[in-house]
Amino acid sequence: MKTSLFDDGPVVQSDRLIYTASAFAKANTIHLQEIGELKALKPHASYRENLDSYLFFLALKGSGKVHFENKDYFLTEGDCAFLDCRRPYFHQTDAEDLWQLKWVHFYGPNMNGIYDKYLQRGGLPCFRSQRPQEYQKILNKLHEIAGSDLYIRDMKIYEKLTALLCLLMEESWNSSARSPQIHARSKCEIQSIKDYIDQHYIEKISLDDLARIFYINKFHLTRVFKMNYGISINSYIQQLRITQAKRLLRFSDMPVQAVAQACGIDDANYFSRMFRKIENVSPGEFRRMWRKE
Repeated sequence: MKTSLFDDGPVVQSDRLIYTASAFAKANTIHLQEIGELKALKPHASYRENLDSYLFFLALKGSGKVHFENKDYFLTEGDCAFLDCRRPYFHQTDAEDLWQLKWVHFYGPNMNGIYDKYLQRGGLPCFRSQRPQEYQKILNKLHEIAGSDLYIRDMKIYEKLTALLCLLMEESWNSSARSPQIHARSKCEIQSIKDYIDQHYIEKISLDDLARIFYINKFHLTRVFKMNYGISINSYIQQLRITQAKRLLRFSDMPVQAVAQACGIDDANYFSRMFRKIENVSPGEFRRMWRKE
């Protein structure tokens, strides 16, 4: 269910599409609440709080200010805002340089965790985008789908909102923007270290070993590895070992202890505990589940 409004009032001119997702979409997907574009006709401010919603908007023209979490952000053309609307915020256009915005409000049962992850990765409530045209393209497509009569409209909307979140996550981890000196110095060497880990993860690898082999400070290594790949070195090695374990459990008849050793873990009990912690089942249960005929 959607409603399209065109407000030609004294303060803003807006093309707003209010959308009501299906009960299925609200319970199971990230779903649209409203989407639109506004052009300020006079200086004005918009205040919100306690909304079960997340707001993304892109400044198309002009400039303005967002106040969020006791901090002011000044936005100009090409800047973006990504806000948790459960928290108080307001945004206002500049009095001289009236802005034009594209925005979308959306929500979902897993959005709180996604936003927390966005912040953990270095994402900001307001930021300068390197790819504003991509955001605009997604928003245009979202508006088109929401206004259509597609039978699978809610799933198509989910697809585009996920694309929006992926783009936000990518830009939140733009290490060159946040620390260009570290990024420029470390990009080649950190790729070499990752390649080494990919080839040797079944061996015992420590930070001290990597620092010695690659002549790099281990604290610097820890920082730039996570900056570039979004995961710690130890977690990355663990991920590689568990993935290899799943392959062997599914496609070989090796005993669990042999699987553990083939993944670089000598203690079968520790391997089983780690496997259960990550996959929520024991290695034996995983094998039985995935090898049923």
